Formats: sequence, C-alpha cells, structure tokens
Amino acid sequence: MPQAAHASEPAKRVLLAKPRGYCAGVDRAVQAVELALAHYGAPVYVRKQIVHNAYVVRTLEAAGAVFVEETDEVPEGAVVVFSAHGVAPEVHAEAATRNLKTIDATCPLVTKVHHEARRFAAEDYDIVLIGHDGHEEVVGTTGEAPDHVRLVDGPADVAAVSVRDPERVVWLSQTTLSVDETMQTVDALREKFPSLQSPPSDDICYATQNRQAAVKAIAPQTDLFLVVGSQNSSNSVRMVEVAKAAGARAAYLVDDVHAVSPEWLSGVTTVGLSSGASVPEILVREVAGWLAERGYGEPEEVAHTEERLTFALPQELRRDLKLSAKSS
Repeated sequence: MPQAAHASEPAKRVLLAKPRGYCAGVDRAVQAVELALAHYGAPVYVRKQIVHNAYVVRTLEAAGAVFVEETDEVPEGAVVVFSAHGVAPEVHAEAATRNLKTIDATCPLVTKVHHEARRFAAEDYDIVLIGHDGHEEVVGTTGEAPDHVRLVDGPADVAAVSVRDPERVVWLSQTTLSVDETMQTVDALREKFPSLQSPPSDDICYATQNRQAAVKAIAPQTDLFLVVGSQNSSNSVRMVEVAKAAGARAAYLVDDVHAVSPEWLSGVTTVGLSSGASVPEILVREVAGWLAERGYGEPEEVAHTEERLTFALPQELRRDLKLSAKSS
C-alpha cells in the first residue's frame, strides 16, 4: 500500500498588531519640527532627540534640523524645539537667558505628570517616581521637584526607598513603562507604605498601554515577534518584554529591516509584528515586505483598540503660524 503523502506545511503568516507606531504625542512633536523648519527656515535646533527613533532623527536632520544635547549649544536668539520627553524648569530658564525662541513639544501626557509632581511637592508629599534612571522624561519630571522625588526603577528598588513621612507619599511614573511591571512596583511600595497615594489618573500613557495590550493579544500565537523601534526607545523595549512574557517563543527589537536576521525564521510559521510609539509606518512596511519575500503572506492586521486622540500643536508655534497667516 503506498505511503500517504506528507501533510502540507502550515501556511506562513504575519500577524500585524493594531494600534502600532506613532502616538498622538510623537505625531505632534515631529510635526512641530517640520512646521518650524517650513516657517522659520533652517536651521531649527532640537534639544535631544525629538523622539527616540533614529530614522526620524535622520530624516529631520536632512531637512535642516540640528540636534544638540544641551541648550548652551544653540546660538543665541535661535529657534529651539524641546523634545517630546519634556525638560526640567532649569532648561526653560537657560533658554530664556540665551534669548532663544523656544517651541515646547513636550507630550501633553508628560506635562500632566509634571503638573502632578509640582502639586504634590507643594503639598509637601514625598514623590516616589517609578522610572528608568537617566531617561530624559525622568530627568525632566525630577527637575520639577528635585527635593521631593525618590526614583525607583522596578520592584527590586523598593526596599531601599526612604521617605520623610510614610503617611505623605504618592507614586508617579514615567509614561512609557510596562504596565504590569509598574503595578508590581506599586504593589511593593504599598506593602512598604500602606498610606501610599496614587496619581489622579494613570501616568502610563494610553498609547503605551494600547500597544502593549495589542502585543499581548497576539504573542501567544507567534513563534517570533518583531518590534520595530530604536534601542533607546523605552516603550519599544517594553513591548519586546511583553511579547516574551505573553508567550512568544522569541522576540526582538529591530531598528529597521536591515536589523532582521534570516536565522530567526528557522522553524517559524507565525510572526508577530508591531512598532513602538515613535516609529513611522514605512519601517514596519519594509519589514513586512522582507517577510513576504521569504514566503510569509500579506500581514493579517489584528485590531485591539481604535485610537482617535490628537493633540494641538505647541502654542508658541500655533501663535506664530496664525500671525503669519493673518499677515499674508
């Protein structure tokens, strides 16, 4: 009796997470630089990376943006854009002494955390800030109330935290953290400080939460999960961690298609694909195209949440654009 034919191999597929890529804060910040260049002319200076994505920075540099680390690198009287991650009050003060024209592209959700830090400090609370030491957002938030902030980078740091009055403690967080790990840290803090207060609303931004939730929904079905994003992008790094924790056999963070290794596809039938909140869609499409060339079909978009939030441009830029339109 002839042997049965081998069963056909399962179809290779790509599950594409939605939402992914640009959030409202990133879109606003990138537009701010583009419109500043169009309105004021090059060069427009940008303090730090406007968002944590190498491709975006290169593209804006090619258009005439000049990225600097500190305000004192900007020529007196020039236009400078502050990044989406926010800056400490002293940076605004430095810019004023140098007569710089500032455009503050801080994400409104980061600004909200700054307001909370100032308010709780004014009420003489100690603020336990959950976040990564040295991250630009953490530096900016700490600068709002340096004498009141105690930084905690995960549950393991909680044991070393000391405060003046355990009855007057509140937690705040960096906006781009892992939701699950942050709540583990909060639980550990609450065990140590039973009177710990929470912020009026969750500090972790809607986009970070939505992208993590979309990854979490897809990851159990995947052999390999690819997150497009730069290595210094906190929210992108967290997405890789979420994919692994949720069941992806392997997960990697890739800057772009050139960082994807063909060896990762060995034995892989289903690939999950998403991107961090500062990643333009073109980079995701290039990875999807690379996978298609290797036998993976057209990506199947898996929608978790619909995002409709948008933010107005920075007020300084809106004002100048409006004045220009009136005079023309």
